[in-house]
Amino acid sequence: MRAAFTRAAVLDDVVCRAGELSARTMIFDVEPLVAYWNGGQEALDEGVTRVLSEVAVLPAVEVVCFATNSVRRPSAVPGEPGVPGEPRVRVVYLASAGKPLRTAPYLGFPRPGMVIGDQVATDGILARRLGYAFVLFDPRLRTVPLGPRLMDAGGRLLRPLLFTGPEAASRPR
Repeated sequence: MRAAFTRAAVLDDVVCRAGELSARTMIFDVEPLVAYWNGGQEALDEGVTRVLSEVAVLPAVEVVCFATNSVRRPSAVPGEPGVPGEPRVRVVYLASAGKPLRTAPYLGFPRPGMVIGDQVATDGILARRLGYAFVLFDPRLRTVPLGPRLMDAGGRLLRPLLFTGPEAASRPR
């Protein structure tokens, strides 16, 4: 069965879609939505904080997971929900996540869920394997590293095979 697919250009679009789905789990690819590929530690820390503050308006969300295939990590990951000064949701950060091959770290997360990322070949396939909706984060950046550009080209071919909905059909960039 093919999974639900939609496209988002900004974080507000992602939050709206999560509200429509009553998503209980949101898995964010780190690059480029949370922090750009070549961004430093401060950019990553600020991005994690920004995403958590935007998602805080969604009453259904219980888990926010940040997953990256890179080794980069934030300076600190917010603690457990219910602790004063900490977010009301469980926050998980997975570096060297092995997307889309490794699914074990996500299996205990509540459903329904969604994966938000810029690559069909990693984030989209992970969403499908988990039975989650997939939001393709597509900000139309002017500068994208070669690796992600090549992955995007392959992902455009996979989209109609993996996902349902009118946006799943390939469109030129």
